[in-house]
Amino acid sequence: MEHTAVVLVAHGTRDSRGAETVRRLARRVAEALPTQEVALAYVDVQEPLVGDVLDDVGTRHSSMVVVPLLLSRGFHVDVDIANAVAAHHGSRAVAPLGPDPLLAALMAQRLRASNVAPGTHVVLAAAGSSRAVAAEDVETAADQLAHEWGGPVTVAYAAGTQPSVPDAVAAARTAGASTVAVASYLLAEGFFHDRLSDAGADVVTPPLGDDDAVLAVVLSRW
Repeated sequence: MEHTAVVLVAHGTRDSRGAETVRRLARRVAEALPTQEVALAYVDVQEPLVGDVLDDVGTRHSSMVVVPLLLSRGFHVDVDIANAVAAHHGSRAVAPLGPDPLLAALMAQRLRASNVAPGTHVVLAAAGSSRAVAAEDVETAADQLAHEWGGPVTVAYAAGTQPSVPDAVAAARTAGASTVAVASYLLAEGFFHDRLSDAGADVVTPPLGDDDAVLAVVLSRW
């Protein structure tokens, strides 16, 4: 695969912190794959869009691997990226980053680093999607986190899908949890992650970011 280009596809954000986090991850991937061209594209909000990047990279490479920097299947993976790949001969898409045991281990590590006591109720906070396959992937991620954490883990969504993160935090307290932590299952800073601080939890972990575990998952997809 020496001459295959790698096209990383992120969602896109207007938040400068989140945009820089994604660019930093892309730079780390490029450093790890010095013999490949690594390009960064987006499906929404930011440019260049994935189709335009494939147009450009395809002028230099006959083979391109598209790696979604997304944490579950959903419209952007199944439609936006799939359509772009179908329109570009020689390109193929691999699975999104999640669910993956390495990400579950990272979330558990972040909880411990935030001094969350073992056994504390954790709400895994994901971005919402209207697609059932996305919910299935998030439930799998929650199961993986529960295995790593060794305590109760429930699922909630930052937007668009129920239950909301505030509702899930409230439900955990109603069920008897004295402390509730939110594990951010989001790649980067931005509107969704900022909303987590208003959910009523005792602790909110940082987004996954460009951590070594995220880089390892990207490279494993490649």
